[in-house]
Amino acid sequence: MAFSIQHASEGPFRYDGLRKYFEYRDLGIHQATEGKAVMHVIRAREGTHATGEWHLHKISLQLVYVLKGWAIFEYEGQGQHRLEAGTCVHQPPGIRHREIAHSDDLEILEIVLPGDFETVAVEGPSPEAG
Repeated sequence: MAFSIQHASEGPFRYDGLRKYFEYRDLGIHQATEGKAVMHVIRAREGTHATGEWHLHKISLQLVYVLKGWAIFEYEGQGQHRLEAGTCVHQPPGIRHREIAHSDDLEILEIVLPGDFETVAVEGPSPEAG
């Protein structure tokens, strides 16, 4: 494991993340932890909108903290939630979820363990499950 520091002026946002309606700025944690974790800032990509695909992540930990703006997520068995600046969400391993909408200025901080994880497209939960 290595020491890592990154300032806001370093590390560009990229479009090669999981969702095409977001752009991602890697914070150097994946490299510093040799893949044990990943941490990035995710922000809304101008001119794009959420497409609402149900999915899950094969992870051991996922934390989302909203820095700016808002987003509406739906979680299996938990319903829809509006996440706003200051909201912190622990998404348990394997929970089916989807993003429904977000503000143009959305920015979130996400931490995931392990750093290399699989995302699986899934069917949405049955109406009785929520």
